[in-house]
Amino acid sequence: MNNPQFPIARSAGLVVQDVPDEVLVYDTEKNKAHCLNRTAALVWRSCDGKTSVSELAKIVGDQAGEEISDEIVWLALDQLSKTDLLEREHRLETFGRSRREALKKIGLASMVALPIVASLAAPQSALANLSCACTTVADCSGPGVSCPTAGCSGEGVCI
Repeated sequence: MNNPQFPIARSAGLVVQDVPDEVLVYDTEKNKAHCLNRTAALVWRSCDGKTSVSELAKIVGDQAGEEISDEIVWLALDQLSKTDLLEREHRLETFGRSRREALKKIGLASMVALPIVASLAAPQSALANLSCACTTVADCSGPGVSCPTAGCSGEGVCI
């Protein structure tokens, strides 16, 4: 379904690690690392393409143990979209809302943490030098190799 009311979390090209109250996501295609706080992670993990934004708010609220508004879900979707963690773009502005309007509607009295996605660019060359030494192409792929690459530069690093 290609409807923005039914978002789909991206899964291809991602390495995901759960840590207490956060999810770390490394995008192997863009060489970026993202840290999703609990609220953003709950929204992202619930985006299956079959669940509407209103249903997401209910599901995330049940998991968080607090009431979650549609605006909080839209705010999370906006951030997840900007970091390419969704299959298609979801922008608040597309639906006649701005971040400011969403935050006003959420209000300061909300006890739930606002969704936050923090990102960091990881240069490919730095990653290759840290964890992916090679002498042949076979060194860069196969069982037990965690390199997000498929070739050897000939200079001792996977590319």
